[in-house]
Amino acid sequence: MKKLIHLTFVCSLLIYFSACTGYVPIYSSTNFNFKIEEYSIKGEERLANLIYNKINYISLANKENPTAQTMNLSIETKKEKKSTVKNSAGKILEYEISLNSHVIINDSLTDKKLLDHNFNYSNSYKVQSEHSETLKLEDKNIQNLIDKTYENLLIKISEINIK
Repeated sequence: MKKLIHLTFVCSLLIYFSACTGYVPIYSSTNFNFKIEEYSIKGEERLANLIYNKINYISLANKENPTAQTMNLSIETKKEKKSTVKNSAGKILEYEISLNSHVIINDSLTDKKLLDHNFNYSNSYKVQSEHSETLKLEDKNIQNLIDKTYENLLIKISEINIK
């Protein structure tokens, strides 16, 4: 009886894992055929560099590809934090943090503007009892906004049909 249970379990695991063999990531570097030749960072440099590093990682996969389109990238980011909810004593209970990223992509050979887009995203978060916890929550929200900007930038790059 025990052997039958083990055999059934092993077979179901085998079927489960074989169903996942066709997995292909959406944002695979092979789906994008571009190289970043030059880039500029403005505004909140730390945040802009985080976005650039994510895009550059995909670009590096095409470093040796002679057919990859070369482009110049400019990223300007601004972060704004404001209080949205206060109690009757004036103590802040909730903040809203917004990230505005202006991205310009030009073809490096023709200097033709391929993309000029503003990405504006915001998140709200509540003040925690410990100040350090509030800062961690703020950092987590900023990282989420950067990831959202990066993902939507990849969508825009795929829409402009970079070859």
